[in-house]
Amino acid sequence: MSTTLHGAFAAAVSGLALALAATSSAAQTPRTVQGSVGPGFTINLAVGGKRVTTLRKGMRYRLVINDASAIHDFHLVGPGLDRVLTSVDYTGTKRVLLTLKKGVYRYFCDPHAAEMHGSFRVV
Repeated sequence: MSTTLHGAFAAAVSGLALALAATSSAAQTPRTVQGSVGPGFTINLAVGGKRVTTLRKGMRYRLVINDASAIHDFHLVGPGLDRVLTSVDYTGTKRVLLTLKKGVYRYFCDPHAAEMHGSFRVV
């Protein structure tokens, strides 16, 4: 193989490797976190059926919130985030894509925050 052809081949392989690395991180499938509020006085976040206690920073998460009561909402607060994901009058399922920052996040029902709340850490 000539020096010119060898250099061109090496450059092509390097370019392909960089393109694949960029594509795989950009196409990262968000991890699903299931949330629920109601129908009773319950509020939860779970992954694979287990209560969420920690998540990883910088990862994309798809929160799927099932709101089963028109007297509750699902409010999420953390570093740089303060969002009511479902309103008090709403019932149904909402999906939200988030990339979380390091810190402590709290979720709660605004009208019943004293009894309906939880938290998790992003590390």
